[in-house]
Amino acid sequence: MSMFFSQEPVQFQCPVPEETGFTPDELQEILSLLESGRDSVSLSPNSGSEGSSRAVYNDNERRLRRMISNRESARRSRWRKKKHVENLSSQMNQLELENQELKKRLGSALRQCHVVWGENERLRFESVALQARLSNLYRILFTMQAQ
Repeated sequence: MSMFFSQEPVQFQCPVPEETGFTPDELQEILSLLESGRDSVSLSPNSGSEGSSRAVYNDNERRLRRMISNRESARRSRWRKKKHVENLSSQMNQLELENQELKKRLGSALRQCHVVWGENERLRFESVALQARLSNLYRILFTMQAQ
């Protein structure tokens, strides 16, 4: 069994640059490499098994395939980075809201503490005044009983 490549010329169409991530010049270079290298793909006679369809590529084709692979890898890496930044931004917004809520609660607790502290001071002074009055009443009672 032998493998044959079609002898008919293959017409490549230029894709839209926004869809590929390539610049127009890079797309032209890729297309020219594809068109110039379409006849240079040959089947290796020692590819491991009779009838194998594994092709051996020339240097330009390998470079082109590597460039495309690197471009896709970079695109995926940019996508992952974008998602990571979006997640960090979302987390930051959530933490900022939590921080504002905690600041409000702290402010409320401090105001309440100040009110309670003031009330305690007032009660201490009232207690001292009542103890002094009680002491005076005991003295008056003692002097009345002594007479």
